[in-house]
Amino acid sequence: MTLRGPDIASPRAAGKYTVGVPMWMWVNQSVTTYGPNTASATAGGVTVAATAKVSRIVWTMGDGFSVTCNGPGTPYTSSDVMGPSPTCGHVYSKTSAGAAGGKFPVTATSTWTINWEGGGQTGQLTEARQTQVQVAVGEVQVVR
Repeated sequence: MTLRGPDIASPRAAGKYTVGVPMWMWVNQSVTTYGPNTASATAGGVTVAATAKVSRIVWTMGDGFSVTCNGPGTPYTSSDVMGPSPTCGHVYSKTSAGAAGGKFPVTATSTWTINWEGGGQTGQLTEARQTQVQVAVGEVQVVR
């Protein structure tokens, strides 16, 4: 069973983000990056079946804050204007200018919950997988 880190759709490494503007965070879902992922194996007449799915994603934002999301997040659309994400988001309060390379390292850590059964027994395991992107956060000021 292949379990990978989150397939981050947003924030994008090529994106530019702004202090005080809500950032929407979400992941693309596939069998290997979000689940459910199922597999079974047989040995010595005993078959064990397992199903794995992501139970939460913890985003470490690079600015000292973390956000825990219990789902894949909600994709942003232009009709959502600049409001906060209904499921998974963050608002930066400072720029990334002082960070290494001028970008915040954003790490998404998914916790996979794996339920298994076989040989008259059942159990549950957890595994963690990570993906990281670098995010540039700037500031906009109005000049009159």
